[in-house]
Amino acid sequence: MRTLPTENPPTSGHLFGLTDGEAGYALLRVTLGLNILLHGVTRLVSGPGAFADSLVKAFTGSLMPAVLVRPFALGLPFAETLVGALLLVGLLTRQVLAAGGLLMLALVFGTALRGEWETLGVQMLYVGLYSALLGTARFNKLSLDRLRLPVIATTTSRPAP
Repeated sequence: MRTLPTENPPTSGHLFGLTDGEAGYALLRVTLGLNILLHGVTRLVSGPGAFADSLVKAFTGSLMPAVLVRPFALGLPFAETLVGALLLVGLLTRQVLAAGGLLMLALVFGTALRGEWETLGVQMLYVGLYSALLGTARFNKLSLDRLRLPVIATTTSRPAP
């Protein structure tokens, strides 16, 4: 009886010591981090007040009162800058991805209230990126999270008898 040659299953390649999954994760995390960081920085450079004024104007006539829009709009550039910077370097990645996802939840809510469905579609892509990164966080090797030392538990010492 003749046997067919066995094929070796494809193996994951390595790039700079990273598996394909780890390299892909790093690329997506760093790129999303840079994107979100620059969202925040550009709004901070142009002035958080100017950004808040434009957002309050955009919500005129919506169900969201200006008294709620303005504080959110003033804080958003700072939140984006922080989330983006931490994602970029991979520090507290899981927590930051969750925070970024919650931030997107708030943005989606506001955009839906305004009925801007095209913008909402773009925001849903960001939600998908945050979700994908959070769901595949096991691939987060190239990050500051991997360099942090574990917390050393201290014990109380008793004096010798």
